[in-house]
Amino acid sequence: MPHLALAKYGKDKVRVSRIVRHADGTHDFVEYIIRCLVEGDVERAWTHSDNSPIVATDSIKVDNPVALRRNTCNVFAKTSPYVLQPEKFALDLALHFVDTYSHLSRCSVDIVQLKWSRINVKGKAHKHSFVRDGDEKRTVSAVVDATKGKNAVTATCQGGISGLLCLKTTESSFENYVFDKYTTLKPVDDRIFSTSVDCVYNVPIPASPFTKQVLSSLRIDFDAIYRSVVDTTLEIFATHNSASVQATLYLMCEQVLRDNADVSDIKYELPNKHYIAPDLSYIGLKNTEPKDAEVFTPVDAPSGYIIGHVTREAKAKL
Repeated sequence: MPHLALAKYGKDKVRVSRIVRHADGTHDFVEYIIRCLVEGDVERAWTHSDNSPIVATDSIKVDNPVALRRNTCNVFAKTSPYVLQPEKFALDLALHFVDTYSHLSRCSVDIVQLKWSRINVKGKAHKHSFVRDGDEKRTVSAVVDATKGKNAVTATCQGGISGLLCLKTTESSFENYVFDKYTTLKPVDDRIFSTSVDCVYNVPIPASPFTKQVLSSLRIDFDAIYRSVVDTTLEIFATHNSASVQATLYLMCEQVLRDNADVSDIKYELPNKHYIAPDLSYIGLKNTEPKDAEVFTPVDAPSGYIIGHVTREAKAKL
């Protein structure tokens, strides 16, 4: 007989932004893209066309579809004390659905935070003006799980970076790799190193059962962890005399774990953004050897792709 191995549904691409106004006239601003998926005792909707256990996906977006059609994500953006910290906000939202519906046993909330930075005016950060000064995004994945019972709720939380574009013009090489009949790549002792950083790291939530009281007392500084990961990524990328993407990636992971006791493991995905030096010898210009190369052609594909996952313990998984 067929078996429904997974029954998960919800709402994706819910756009939410929030201004937090402070007494001194300073404003904070965040913009999120949210995906919220629920699981539970809903199999008969798939197997018997019975919608009675289904909380409609619109209800995941809408707090009370009969009344004012208030968007749950918007309501939480207005009322949650954690709205400026996406990890805690995701946990708060996920816990809401598990607590509210007796037949729902699991909720996953994924958040993408778009980058808005304060505008500097004469060397000072402006109180309420912001600029989108990069395409990189802060990412969060939180899961609240009550599959073992409402009195045994657990939570997991993952933070990350997506689309952080970096480039350095020297102190990167690639030599002494395997040469065989398929090898055409020439070794270089100096090259452009460019990548778009995707990174995820796990921050264990130790308390069980996980409740709103536990969330309010959680002392993990998710913002400090995120800043540490970004700063470490950029500093090591800039300063490491890289023999390979792999070697640089490992140093990033090692330093993040050293600096952040609350992080259990970290994974980077670093595609090579290739810059190829065109041959200009036809017009008498040297441009192909590393010492002469000054003009490059950016190449989108194909590209190298390097993934590394570093854990505190060998058995840990991301």
